[in-house]
Amino acid sequence: QVQLVESGGGLVQAGASLRLSCAASGRTFSKYSMGWFRQAPGKEREFVAGIRWTGTSTYYADSVKGRVTISRDNAKSTVYLQMNSLKPEDTAVYYCAARPFGATYYYTVEEYDYWGQGTQVTVSS
Repeated sequence: QVQLVESGGGLVQAGASLRLSCAASGRTFSKYSMGWFRQAPGKEREFVAGIRWTGTSTYYADSVKGRVTISRDNAKSTVYLQMNSLKPEDTAVYYCAARPFGATYYYTVEEYDYWGQGTQVTVSS
């Protein structure tokens, strides 16, 4: 079992930056591939970014590519999502997710086993 707790959300103006954090506990963090998803009101949860358990590969949704960076610090059992040039359409609840190991890239909700409670990001125009 892995417990995930997100933090770092808030209300910002368009063009600002935020860094989200997701602290993991319960199992060996370094053995988990991690992802960030978001869900806007009335919409399905969508993939934002992922990082493999080896830490050597990151991948992004086209909608955020170039503005978002995912990273991990295994010593702190934490995964980060640095978001720059935020837009009003980035407004959503952001969730981190985990799955053990993984040899490929994971873009869907069903491919992850553990989820945090989410952190709200609101971008005003």
